[in-house]
Amino acid sequence: MESIKLNNNLECPVVGIGTFMLTPEDAERSVREALKMGYRLIDTANAYVNECAVGRGMKDSGVAREEVFLSTKLWPSEYENDKAVDETLERLGTDYVDLLYIHQPAGNWLAGYRQLEKAYKEGKAKSIGISNFEGKYIEELQTKWEVVPQFIQVEAHPYFTQKELRKTLDRFDIKLMSWYPLGHGDTKLIKEPVFAEIGEKYGKTAAQVILRWHTQMSFVVIPGSKNVDHIKDNLDILDFKLTEEEMAKIASLDKDERYYHRTDEQLRQFAGWKPDFEKA
Repeated sequence: MESIKLNNNLECPVVGIGTFMLTPEDAERSVREALKMGYRLIDTANAYVNECAVGRGMKDSGVAREEVFLSTKLWPSEYENDKAVDETLERLGTDYVDLLYIHQPAGNWLAGYRQLEKAYKEGKAKSIGISNFEGKYIEELQTKWEVVPQFIQVEAHPYFTQKELRKTLDRFDIKLMSWYPLGHGDTKLIKEPVFAEIGEKYGKTAAQVILRWHTQMSFVVIPGSKNVDHIKDNLDILDFKLTEEEMAKIASLDKDERYYHRTDEQLRQFAGWKPDFEKA
């Protein structure tokens, strides 16, 4: 497994499995099978309401806890809950996480970030990050953080490479973890001729070429699936390397075009919603 070094010298695998939109049953099975296949990065969140299941899947896999890079996120309703980190760890069945995010710049997000910093200093989080922080939100956070985050998790794919955001990230050596890495399954992106051309050369699918592009961009990628064959295929991307010319061809697809558009009203709604942890 390839890895990248974070700004605190921690190593993180470049490929993991995401659990967004997976039911607890599917998340438990996907995590268990992924770890058996060789995955060592698992991503979840309070809001996915499957943290308990993720913890069970990790335990049932037989893979030692210290071999797994576990990532989760605090939801805005938990930012001012002093017990939020401990409750998250309890659901996951672990004493620490390898990466702890705040999920959205909603509600009292600075209180949420202070929770991350506290968890980091106490060893309950080996690294910390921000999810969906861009533009004015990341500009404001820069003036207030005491611990520089190691990660940001945002939408990124060949149509939207986050060129402007990466200028800021490079200043602080903050790594990018991609969601919607395959463009939310957009067939227009998947069927771009360049991916078929490159895939034929290496004996890979278009999706595998795109995921490899992410890792060579120094992005960490976390495609999610409940399909065992897809989970296996998503990991089978480290036995080939795109050339500079191929990377340039893919770069030419960038339209600065995102799929997910968040509004201020949605952020207000996020702040008022609490996950049903009883279903986790």
